[in-house]
Amino acid sequence: MNVTKRILIALLALLLAMPASSAQVVLEVGSSGENVRKVQKRLIQYDYLSGEADGKYGEQTRDAVILFQRRNGLDVDGRVGPETAAALGVTLSSSAASSSSATIISADHRLLAKLVYAEARGESYKGQVAVAAVVLNRVESASFPNTISGVIYQSGAFSCVSNGSINNTPDSTALRAALDALNGWDPTGGCLYYYNPRKTDDAWIRTRTVKTVIGNHYFAV
Repeated sequence: MNVTKRILIALLALLLAMPASSAQVVLEVGSSGENVRKVQKRLIQYDYLSGEADGKYGEQTRDAVILFQRRNGLDVDGRVGPETAAALGVTLSSSAASSSSATIISADHRLLAKLVYAEARGESYKGQVAVAAVVLNRVESASFPNTISGVIYQSGAFSCVSNGSINNTPDSTALRAALDALNGWDPTGGCLYYYNPRKTDDAWIRTRTVKTVIGNHYFAV
């Protein structure tokens, strides 16, 4: 047996003897569950975050993580991976990974995700949640139908319905974004309308009061 083969066999034996490592867990906006709750509790303990540890990784948690990373010499990306978790003193468990998954929980969830995918794929994650939130804000408004399907299929409401793209299969990001909106995340602050100023010549929509801009979309009331 030559030296190279003996080395390869020794390395293989060493690898087989090592315990299998768990899958790397990275938390970011849209994540939820016990891992997020553990991170939030530590951020609250260190005075980077106020409020309760609700297990939902939203903008407030992201901003707290960014501040923690900046003050502790870490890569500043607003995400909690192994390095940031270690600095916080928490262990991220793959068995407690995010519950914001691609699982469809209801017909409303699927329809809302289809709307998000048709109207906002290519936008940031926050922008996709914002589009879903507009639909839900309309459901709550007396000026619109009181169901998700009623809002989405209201005549002339969304171009994706008239051009048929509402029938495309949503991806996992759209499914997560729809679920986060259903769980209460509204990046728009209650807006009822959105539009891309570069893609619409509708004069009426431009008369609405714009409250925020996320990506290519203006969100208005």
